[in-house]
Amino acid sequence: MTATSPRWGKNPCHQDIDMPAIAKMARRNQPGLIIVDRAVEGPYQNYHTPEQEVPEEPLDTPWETCLTMGTSWSFVPNDDYKPASRLVRLLVDIVAKGGNLLLNIGPNPKGELPGEARDRLRELGAWMKVNGGAIYSTRALEPYKDGRVCYTHDPGGAVNAIYLSPNEEPVLPAQIAVPSFVPKAGTGCVIHVPQAVRDRPPCRFAWAFRLDVER
Repeated sequence: MTATSPRWGKNPCHQDIDMPAIAKMARRNQPGLIIVDRAVEGPYQNYHTPEQEVPEEPLDTPWETCLTMGTSWSFVPNDDYKPASRLVRLLVDIVAKGGNLLLNIGPNPKGELPGEARDRLRELGAWMKVNGGAIYSTRALEPYKDGRVCYTHDPGGAVNAIYLSPNEEPVLPAQIAVPSFVPKAGTGCVIHVPQAVRDRPPCRFAWAFRLDVER
């Protein structure tokens, strides 16, 4: 495939492949499959793929950010990997805007993931083990973000307020304001974090709170 534009979602591209035949074959074997013919406007660009960036605002189409954990899509010796704190914040920001995160790691010549990349995945996994309910199967919810608090909502209708730490230290404030939602019993929404939780937080970088609120 040759492209006329290096940017996603811009001008159509000239191709020498038969996308209608490929799509027909693929959907015959997997009904409901969605396809992204990247940077090609038309029936086979079912979602958009901003690369190495997160949109400032939610898109009006399905989308996912394609992001490298390091500096390159392929293996680079002694690459500079993004810290887990940034990866968590990126994940939350993307999901709160209704997107999906495609996170790339290039294996080394032996087909192994570098140790530093594995460490990052372990940290992400530990965070998801605690907060996965605010990420998996959720949907975007306006206003998406208030300061350091991002929002999602789950199929049951509950609101998830995810507080992003301002730094890499697991420091939870005593109170977290949630200005955009009002509890079913009350006139405002301020989360009071118990001292015991602040002393021993269940995870690092960001914390999800499940709210039963009026919407």
